[in-house]
Amino acid sequence: MKTFKKTYLGKGKKIQNLRIVKVTCRLEDLQSIAYDFEGTNYVTFEIAQMMKPDGFGRTHTCYYRQEVEDQPELSPAKPAKKPAKEIAVTV
Repeated sequence: MKTFKKTYLGKGKKIQNLRIVKVTCRLEDLQSIAYDFEGTNYVTFEIAQMMKPDGFGRTHTCYYRQEVEDQPELSPAKPAKKPAKEIAVTV
């Protein structure tokens, strides 16, 4: 299974009654992932909604996907077999 190694850059909060998320990132973090394309500098990152808000009410997280890592596939856990019940037979 492939997973992405993520470098978290900041967090954000959905603006009430709008479809806008305000995210705050440190400038040093953004500069460290900047790249040049045909003479212009760019920064690419992703914003994802968190499962539940954090202690500050932030609802979204911002991260940079660095690289793909191969993770070994975990086999599903097999339930332990119950021992067969002994049946008493009288003759």
